[in-house]
Amino acid sequence: MLVHKIEAYGAAAPWIFLALFITASILMVWRLEAMSGRGFEGTVLGTLVMPYCSGLGNLIFAFLLGRSGGNGAEVMTNALVNNVTNMTLLLGLPAIVWGIRILPGSKSSDSPKSPNKNKAPGKAHELNRLSLLLTLTAVLFFTGAVWALGRDGKITFDEGLVLVGMFLFWQCFHVFDVLKHNVRQGQALGWKFPLDLALLGVGACGIYLSTDWLVHWVSHIHTGFISAKNMGWLSGWLMVLPNALLAVYYSWRGQPETVYASQVGDSHVSIPLCIGIYALYHTLPLTPFFHLAMLLLLGATLVHFLCVALLGRLPRFAGGLLLAAYAVFLWKGLKG
Repeated sequence: MLVHKIEAYGAAAPWIFLALFITASILMVWRLEAMSGRGFEGTVLGTLVMPYCSGLGNLIFAFLLGRSGGNGAEVMTNALVNNVTNMTLLLGLPAIVWGIRILPGSKSSDSPKSPNKNKAPGKAHELNRLSLLLTLTAVLFFTGAVWALGRDGKITFDEGLVLVGMFLFWQCFHVFDVLKHNVRQGQALGWKFPLDLALLGVGACGIYLSTDWLVHWVSHIHTGFISAKNMGWLSGWLMVLPNALLAVYYSWRGQPETVYASQVGDSHVSIPLCIGIYALYHTLPLTPFFHLAMLLLLGATLVHFLCVALLGRLPRFAGGLLLAAYAVFLWKGLKG
C-alpha cells in the first residue's frame, strides 16, 4: 500500500506526504486550466469548480475530525485561518505585486477610432464584475449566518444542517447558471470532461491520503509549535497552499477575475460547509478569536465589494490594508 511504503522512509515520511499534498493540488490546478475553455470560464470556474479542489483539504479535515470525534475547535480554527488568509493575504499580496483589475482601463475602451472594437470584451468584463459582486455578497451572508448562529458559543446539529443546506443551494444556483450559459452559447462540455473529472479524482485521493496521515502524525506530537495544540493553525496554512498556487498562477497569466473568484469561492467551502459538516457529527465549539476573525472577514469582504463595485479593481493601498489586517489576525490569534 502507498501509505506503508511512504512510512518506511521514517523521518522523511512527513515531507513526502507534504510533497504528495502539493503535487495532488498542482494536478488539480492543471486540469482546471484545461476545463477553463469548456463551459467553465472566468468567475464560473472560480466559484463552481475551483473551491472543491482548492478547498478539498479543508473538507477532508472536517470529515476526518468529525468521524473520529476530534476537537471541533480545531475545525473552526482551520476554517477561520483559511478564510481570513484567502480574503486578506492571498488577495492583498497579488494586488500589490501584479495589481488586480476586473475592468480594463478606460483609455482602450473609449478610443474614438474604434468605438465598437472593445464592446464585446467590455461586456464580458462587466459580467465578470457582476458575478464577482454576487459571490462577495454570498460571503457576507454566509459569514454573517455563522456569526449569528454562533452567538451562543457553539454550532449544533440543526445549525450545521442549515449551513450545509445554504451551501448546496448556492452551488445548485451556479450549476444551472453554467447550463444556461452553455445552452445560450451552443457549447457542450465535450468528451474530455469525464477524463478531467477522473484526473481531479486522482488528485482528490492524493489530498485525502496526505491529509489523513498528516493529521494523525501531528495529533501525536505534544511539544513545540508543530504539535496537536496548533492543529487548526497548521492545517489551515497547509490547506491554503493550493489557493496560493492559484493566486500566483492566474495573476501571472493575467486572469485577475479568476484570482479573485477562486479565493472568494473557496471561502464558501470553509464557511459554511466545513463548519456545517463537523456540526452534523458533533456540536462545534467556538475559538477564542472567533469574533475577531468574523469582524476581519466581514470588513475585508466589504472592502473587496466596494473596490470592485466602485473602482473595478483592488488598488495597491487596499492590498496593503488587507496585509495589515492579516498581521493583526496572526498577532491576536496566536497570542490567545
